[in-house]
Amino acid sequence: MQAEQSIWPFAIGQRILFAICILCLSVVTPSFVLAQETEENFIEDAEQTQIVGDETYVAPVVVEGEVLFQVRGFTALPADERAETIATKIIELAEASEEPSVEIEVLPHRYGKVLVSGDIQIVVVTGAEAKLEGLKVEALGELYAEQVKTAVEAYRAKRTQSARINSATHAFAWTVGFILLSILFFRRRNSLVRAVGRFVEGRFADVEQVTKTIVRGQAVAGLVRFILQLLCWGSYFMVFYYYLSLVMFSIAETRPLAQLLLTYVTDPLIDILKGFVAYLPSLITLVIIVFITRYLIQGVKVLLDNVEAGVLELGDFERHWVAPTYFLSRIVIIGIALVFAYPHIPGSDSAAFQGLTIIAGVMVSLGSNTVVSNIMAGLFVIYRRSTNVGDRIKVGDLTGDVVEIKLMETILKSLKNELISIPNAKLLNSEVVNYTRVIDGRGLLVHTVVGIGYEEPPKKIEAMLIEAADRTKGLKKTPKPFVLWSQLADYAINYEINAFTSRGGHLPKIMSDLHSNIVDVFNENNTQIMTPSYEADPEIPKIPNEDWDGTLAHQLGVEQK
Repeated sequence: MQAEQSIWPFAIGQRILFAICILCLSVVTPSFVLAQETEENFIEDAEQTQIVGDETYVAPVVVEGEVLFQVRGFTALPADERAETIATKIIELAEASEEPSVEIEVLPHRYGKVLVSGDIQIVVVTGAEAKLEGLKVEALGELYAEQVKTAVEAYRAKRTQSARINSATHAFAWTVGFILLSILFFRRRNSLVRAVGRFVEGRFADVEQVTKTIVRGQAVAGLVRFILQLLCWGSYFMVFYYYLSLVMFSIAETRPLAQLLLTYVTDPLIDILKGFVAYLPSLITLVIIVFITRYLIQGVKVLLDNVEAGVLELGDFERHWVAPTYFLSRIVIIGIALVFAYPHIPGSDSAAFQGLTIIAGVMVSLGSNTVVSNIMAGLFVIYRRSTNVGDRIKVGDLTGDVVEIKLMETILKSLKNELISIPNAKLLNSEVVNYTRVIDGRGLLVHTVVGIGYEEPPKKIEAMLIEAADRTKGLKKTPKPFVLWSQLADYAINYEINAFTSRGGHLPKIMSDLHSNIVDVFNENNTQIMTPSYEADPEIPKIPNEDWDGTLAHQLGVEQK
């Protein structure tokens, strides 16, 4: 009886202890089950569905900015959510202890292999995933375990006391360097900008003098200073951006954000550098094309310069053709070079570049009709030899000497010493009278008309007109001048005196002298000229009685005083 009484309290204590254990298990087990609920449910659904093998359904497992491995999504769980869950478990494992090392076990699982460390289930590796990766499930599990082990140990190593001291040292060093650079920047920036401005202004002083202040050195220097200020501030903020990123990179907790900041700037720069390296063969090809094109143009220029200087003769090639021929040759050479260079221009194969090229071509074709027509007309004017520099021509109502023939216009100097610009299209489409060109060797036929009454003997009139032509300097004696009856008017006969001259450039002076001599000869022979109009015979013929003595009325008054 006493034995039973002594055992009874022990039995009661044993039952109480058993109840406490059951209670603890009831608390711990749900948390363990919850930790695995997502992965287990995921695997349950995976058995009834298929793993998506498309690369667009793959997500990386990222811990502190480092990609450990990639996982695929299932129909029940997207890849990005699965990757985030695995990353969270890895960080949880890393923060669970301060031990420098960790053991990752690869245990069998009903769906493949499972990575476990302590009571934390990290990731389940299924046979379907291993098949898509082309590996056995055991090998894939070991690879995952090695990556997880490395990530956890690195995570813990960065958070030791010595690592934090080292991080603080690096951050302090970066800060000191940035402060020194900032002091140098703010002290030397303005002096550098002013020095460059003075240099540019001095270099443009001669240009300003030559262009008569059209190009102002002070304005150019101001623009250069503004651009340099932008470059300085842009460089400073870029340095500040990298300083901030490097300081954050030194601290373990902010390292992922620092990696993100560095990626925003560094990745585009790296892409640009890679693109430049990949573009180097095309760039070398473009340089070779430019080199060949340049020296071809220089060779053509040397050839044409020798032709213009008379050192070299090219058959009937005239010297005034040198400038337009050089212009055309340069256009042809550059056009051929562009055809060869176009495939090597960056972005030339893109639809946007081709669209812009088409738009530019349409705009040029629509807006340059007049320009092209004038250029083509200029080529016809130059190469068909109808008009040369120095010729006196008449285009419509305009008369003058050809000063310069350009591709788009021809410059005339009028008889009144005016410069007249005539579009070459008008010159090509209009009637052009050339007073300088000699066709058959006799020269230009000069003519004028006078009206004399029917009462005067025609032979006498013809003789007087021929005498006036013989007195005129610049008119040829051979072939002899001749007279034509141009019209039998109501009150007079219109006589036309014709004479040849080889001095078409002096035509206004020749015509003036001819008219003066006609008046003199007719006055000498007491014959009255009835043109340009006639109303009645005056009582006294309108003929001067004697020659003028060369003295004007105001001069006569001065002599009398």
